[in-house]
Amino acid sequence: MKDRKFNSVIQTALALSLAMITHLVGAKTTAITNATVYTVASQGILEQATVVIENDKIIAINPEQFKVDETVDAKGRILTPGFIGSMNALGLVEVGAVSLTRDSRDKKADITFDASLAFNPKSTLVAYTRKGGITSNIVTPAGGDGLFAGQSFAANLSGDFDSVISKQNAVLIYLGAISSGSRAQALQALDHKLADLQEKLTTETDKKEKKVKPLKRNEQELKSLLAGQKPLLAYADRATDLLALLKLKEKYSIDLVLVGASDAVLIADKIATAKVPVITSAIDNLPSSFDSLHGDLSNVAKLVKAGVKVILAPKGDSHNLNQLRFDAGIAVANGLATTDAFSTLTANVADVFKLNSGRIAIGKNADLVLWSGDPFELSTKVDKMWIGGKEVSTHSRQDALRNRYTSKTNMPKGYVK
Repeated sequence: MKDRKFNSVIQTALALSLAMITHLVGAKTTAITNATVYTVASQGILEQATVVIENDKIIAINPEQFKVDETVDAKGRILTPGFIGSMNALGLVEVGAVSLTRDSRDKKADITFDASLAFNPKSTLVAYTRKGGITSNIVTPAGGDGLFAGQSFAANLSGDFDSVISKQNAVLIYLGAISSGSRAQALQALDHKLADLQEKLTTETDKKEKKVKPLKRNEQELKSLLAGQKPLLAYADRATDLLALLKLKEKYSIDLVLVGASDAVLIADKIATAKVPVITSAIDNLPSSFDSLHGDLSNVAKLVKAGVKVILAPKGDSHNLNQLRFDAGIAVANGLATTDAFSTLTANVADVFKLNSGRIAIGKNADLVLWSGDPFELSTKVDKMWIGGKEVSTHSRQDALRNRYTSKTNMPKGYVK
């Protein structure tokens, strides 16, 4: 009798184990059908199209036949790649006015500063940001007292604890006007640091000794810049600063990205010739300093027309990140082509930061958004969203608060008012 019970337990355990293995091996497939697909790729815009995803990747577009676990009928609605935010502190700052919730800055921060160690995927702002169709984000630290502010990192907005995609993917530096001192000092210091390390590397290469003194951590990061292994994100607005940075790019062959760049429109042809991307805001049309006197709502369209690869990033803290698509809408209203506007939020970001997303193409990450209407219209909402092939909700803390204070309840007034 005991043997029968024991065998029964063993058989049950084996069956459960087999079911778990089958679940892990079996890939869940989803087909999104009858969609107006903005691929942001060579295929352009596809009408009444089908996109098939398996696990975390796009595996087919308009296949003749398909057998899937789940079918979502888009009913003609627009399907786009998930938008990619950038240049903000999402997950590092919860409430800007509360110091205990700020992890983006430290006095000792230098070029090695890896703020991804403090990233909080459970931040209440993550779900709120998803409402804007944003599925991943380039997070940047605010730095410290040194020349370099640290390094950016990429994270998806799934809310999972393993949502950091890549760490230390770009070096960040803030240049331009300062309240005390001269802007020339920072530009000169950047030049000297690159020159000194380049000379050191050249000297060590010429040495015949087998043993070479290992580089310090900060030198290793500078070496990665000189080798073009990661971009330098340089905040600057005034045209003279931008020109100085272009000269450094030419001198050291660094992978330069201009950020802010209010005066970029004045030297758009030079930026385009140098093949330097620009990260800016479409609504940055009022001067915040004497460095940014040439802001205009049409600047993004002018930069793109000149051949500059533009990435849109709204100014301000991460609480405004979900309004990224409105930046693009304003740019469209002021001369930017709609297809180019989608690129500024997707493919261009993916290209600069080497992400396997930003386009609807076979092999790309299944980061997709199905919209209720035109994504650049105020009244449009996210109907469905997939991050890494998994459907995620846009329900946020703000929704929960709205429901709490507008629903009829038997709770005391102090609870609901």
